[in-house]
Amino acid sequence: MKKKIYIDGSEGTTGLRIHERFQGRDDVEILTINPELRKDPEERRKMINASDITFLCLPDAASIESVSLVENENVTIIDTSTAHRTNEGWAYGFPELSGKHRDAIKNGKRIAVPGCYATGFISLVYPLTAGELIAKDCPLSSFGISGYSGAGKKVIAVYEDENREKMYDAPREYALSQSHKHLKEMQAITGLERKPLFSPIIADYYSGMVVSVPLYADFLQKKMSLEELWSYFNEYYKGEAFIKVMPLGSEEETANMLPGNECSGWDGLRIYVTGNEERFVLSAQFDNLGKGASGAAIQCMNIIMGCDEAKGLNL
Repeated sequence: MKKKIYIDGSEGTTGLRIHERFQGRDDVEILTINPELRKDPEERRKMINASDITFLCLPDAASIESVSLVENENVTIIDTSTAHRTNEGWAYGFPELSGKHRDAIKNGKRIAVPGCYATGFISLVYPLTAGELIAKDCPLSSFGISGYSGAGKKVIAVYEDENREKMYDAPREYALSQSHKHLKEMQAITGLERKPLFSPIIADYYSGMVVSVPLYADFLQKKMSLEELWSYFNEYYKGEAFIKVMPLGSEEETANMLPGNECSGWDGLRIYVTGNEERFVLSAQFDNLGKGASGAAIQCMNIIMGCDEAKGLNL
């Protein structure tokens, strides 16, 4: 029997990408709302409660409102907003972190899809805290670069305006007040006792990102070489189709640089372990619209439906 799917917020970037990924699938039925009523609470209530699975691709306040409209206890909500990512009763939609995370997604009715920058940071730091390689009070920093598509339709329009201001021609660092909306989940999911210092950068290309965490070797709670740290990550994510720990030295293939747009259009995530015996740099390279958003949402849905996790996705 086909699962009935409703996308609340289907006109946004993430909603449109989710809808695209259903093309060619014969195991789902997409419920469509009258475009003139897409913001009407009562019409949305009807659509949500008629669905088996509803994707929320909305601002935080609207996502909270949509959850309040659920009356059918059989409806599963997959929320792509920031609103519920650290809330009790919500499964965090990153199945590769542990068997517990995957089971919570499979058996849950409320799934919160990770943020894009958070996906990169957590993919690198969660294995360190889970394996007690670093202390929970370890002072960490992170930086990342992303294409402009993750900033929403208004910012996309600015970047694609041929008469735009000159400042949009260059990468721009932002969130200078250290209050980026992903920091809460970056700390909570990894179990860190303090928020990391985080410096994101938006650049003039459409999609794809690299998130990095520099780490002094003596921050580790046991002495490890670069090769040993790589081996740890390689073993941690062994067998995971969506996460590929790249061979040591593979960054040399791109002139010892990690292009932000390299994984655009791909739904997996690459991890690089680089540096030397004193200082390591852990990096995650992926698409902010793929594993960092709509791709992760579809992966969670596939887990819930019990089909191949990669169905409808590009790996």
